[in-house]
Amino acid sequence: MSQRWSRRSFVSLSSGLGALGISAIASKAWGQAPAAPPPALSAADAFPAQDPSLVKDAVGASHGNVKRIRELVEAQPALARASIDWGFGDWETCIDAAAHVGQREIAEFLLTNGARPTIFSAAMMGQLDVVTAFVAARPGVQKTYGPHGITLLAPADRDALVGKYAFGIGTRDYFTIDVQNDRLGIERPSGPARRFLIHTGNMVFFPAGVPTAKIAFAREGGKVTQMTLADPNVMVTATRK
Repeated sequence: MSQRWSRRSFVSLSSGLGALGISAIASKAWGQAPAAPPPALSAADAFPAQDPSLVKDAVGASHGNVKRIRELVEAQPALARASIDWGFGDWETCIDAAAHVGQREIAEFLLTNGARPTIFSAAMMGQLDVVTAFVAARPGVQKTYGPHGITLLAPADRDALVGKYAFGIGTRDYFTIDVQNDRLGIERPSGPARRFLIHTGNMVFFPAGVPTAKIAFAREGGKVTQMTLADPNVMVTATRK
């Protein structure tokens, strides 16, 4: 026997099916795969984001431009936590920038305005108890690479490596280890471009871009006296002058 449907019955059925995500008209197709997935969010549908040019400006200014970073953060406080990828996944925040170049004033300003402290910022600011707590909670964290591959090598330890290391009697038979733009590097006189040194721990480094090469320094009597370069076997040993 056929069933008569009132308007109230139809509305009631439609509401029930609607709760299941099924329209009354399409109920005959129930069980079939949807024709197409729902559209993805477009950029216009997302929440507003910081202007990428201001983010880049903020991270760049955090390397040493106190006036500029103050202007930016005072206008848009969220920029104190800004982060940028300089390429190939080399992410850096404003506090990272201030920490790795030793800009304590900028670091203090950023932290006061909501920047997230890190083991790198704590090390730069001399907060040894904080660094020690990090290492105790997560052994090995001190070997973590920061922005640009920079590690937690203390400035005093880094500066102890600076000098000329000779491996022969020729006028060009030496390496120079120095610090430029707050980064340790190695170069030869009239040689190829200077290379930054990436610390892997225990006074062992590799030249930026060549992780298979190892440059190790040795101490004697509390002073750094020798440098050995291997790739992977020992290629040259140089004595500090």
